[in-house]
Amino acid sequence: MPTPRSPSAVLAAGALAAALGAAAAPAQAETFRWAFQGDFQALEPYVLNETHTLGTLSNVFEGLVRRDQNLGVEPALAESWELVDPTTWRFHLRQGVTFHNGNPFTADDVVFSLERAAKPGSDMSSRVAAVEEVRKIDDFTVEIVTNAPYPILTSDMTDLFIMDKEWAEEHDAVEPANIKDGEENYATRHANGTGPFMVTERQPDVRTVFVPNPNWWDTATHNITEAIFTPVTSDATRVAALLSGEMDLVYPVPLQDAPRVEAAPGVEMLTGPELRTIFLGMDQWRDTMFEGSVTDANPLQDARVREAFYRAIDIEAIKQKIMRGNSYPAALLIGPQVAGFDPALNERPAYDPERSRELLAEAGYPDGFEIGMDCPNNRYVNDEAICQAVVGMLAKVGVQVNLLAQPKSKYFAKALAYQTSFYLLGWTPSSLDAHNPLRDLMTCREEGQGKFNLGGYCNPRVDELADAIQSEIDPEKRQAMISEAYAIVKDDWGYIPLHQQPLSWGKRESIDLHQRADNQFELKYVTVE
Repeated sequence: MPTPRSPSAVLAAGALAAALGAAAAPAQAETFRWAFQGDFQALEPYVLNETHTLGTLSNVFEGLVRRDQNLGVEPALAESWELVDPTTWRFHLRQGVTFHNGNPFTADDVVFSLERAAKPGSDMSSRVAAVEEVRKIDDFTVEIVTNAPYPILTSDMTDLFIMDKEWAEEHDAVEPANIKDGEENYATRHANGTGPFMVTERQPDVRTVFVPNPNWWDTATHNITEAIFTPVTSDATRVAALLSGEMDLVYPVPLQDAPRVEAAPGVEMLTGPELRTIFLGMDQWRDTMFEGSVTDANPLQDARVREAFYRAIDIEAIKQKIMRGNSYPAALLIGPQVAGFDPALNERPAYDPERSRELLAEAGYPDGFEIGMDCPNNRYVNDEAICQAVVGMLAKVGVQVNLLAQPKSKYFAKALAYQTSFYLLGWTPSSLDAHNPLRDLMTCREEGQGKFNLGGYCNPRVDELADAIQSEIDPEKRQAMISEAYAIVKDDWGYIPLHQQPLSWGKRESIDLHQRADNQFELKYVTVE
């Protein structure tokens, strides 16, 4: 029997209808409407190395390669490629492809885009950190030269999108805008890709409208003529919009609402484990606290304090009470589906608040201290609730946490500027390989690496291993180095892994689509009955 909707849910649904300028009625067959808990950051393809932004933009832009429905790498704007020598990759480009404005796609666009991705302001620079040179051989052949053998180059390039050089020059968007500094350019609000959909309207934090690209080089399998994306921060509003028929797809569905969605007529849940690991990071870079009560030192530079934080967190309570039993507790920053995962290292240290108090006392903080914490409230599944639980758990061992939970646009602007002492973040390795988090999260924060190492964790041996792993082609040697690096970070208490979060999508039964384990959503597979 369907669960009745509460009056508040009905009012929330009506509010959303008013915002959309439409009555609460099922979407027409040719129009597809979907909602996420926050907006993607911009139309600029190098603005943020974040799954929702990159996943949304993948409907508009394309790379040389892309992921298939099983997350394997397949040709896209490059038809084929081969290794000329251990450090030189030759890509043969697809001919006859045009950008949305009709400009032809050529090697000049590839060279321009990969060089642009490495420039200041780009959040994708780590994807090309190993690239020494990109050179044009002819109009439809390019070579990418790496500074050492790089066996996972193509895996690392699936979300590295190609821009139109002529269009960028025409609109003064040759340099990527740095959103962390509040910068904008023409490319942040306009898009000209080669992908299956074009943007016809962009109202940040309100709605974005996509229509099919009639000149797309590939075969379209969808049957929609218009797709409308609406960011809906409120969980209740988002779920109500699905149940009323205003939305065809919403995600994430709060785990506590999943049974109600399953019981409602005409809608269904799509669930499963996601590749993303949710974790806590700690500022180990500054010599004094950025946000906290200790003024003459930084307690988090002491491994005993970091261990105390780790042991104070009851991951099973978070799993059962916050995640409704649907999370997968983790001791590593990668999950079992990621290449290089070592199950022998994935056992979490025991929850032990008594030991936490002892460790804090040993480190010179028997009465604890205050610390600031940053958390998004519209990015991950139950993100703010997780942070609130952590606040309560640390309070029990004497640490007072002052939580600042914000929408992801404000959260990322602060955290990516390294203005944080303690934070929650999620990570999906874009390459689906263990080297990606090593390079981006665990290496010392230097040029071309450690870009998302917001707490400044640094161990020179991990850096040495990350460099060696990048170029090692022997699988056994590579795995041994990966395991060593991850064991070092674990023994250093460098991070506090929490869990792999669940995928939690709700959709109309009349909608057929594909759910990827990396939580990227592709319009090209949507059909409306």
